[in-house]
Amino acid sequence: MEREPTEFESSVYEALCRVPAGKVVTYKILGDAIGCGSGRAIGNAMRNNPYAPEVPCHRVILSNHKIGGFMGDVIGDKIEKKRDLLEKEGVNFDDEGNLLDANCLLASVPSE
Repeated sequence: MEREPTEFESSVYEALCRVPAGKVVTYKILGDAIGCGSGRAIGNAMRNNPYAPEVPCHRVILSNHKIGGFMGDVIGDKIEKKRDLLEKEGVNFDDEGNLLDANCLLASVPSE
């Protein structure tokens, strides 16, 4: 990224850093944590994340519990990288990209 993150992006990244390894949240849950109702805005912040994987955007999935996108793609090598990162943390998906263990999904982002 050739620019500094916006205030909004920074708030998304700060909230996302509170999602522990081995857990995932949806774009909606992450948005709710910062008072943003736009999943698209959260997705754009994830796509622009200059701090990955330290700011773990791979821990954000779709509301239907599918793996979703990664680094601007929804298929291909980048999704396989997201799947690999999550599997190393103990979060697994079936061949269709569905979350296998609902216990990995947080109902909310942990507080500070």
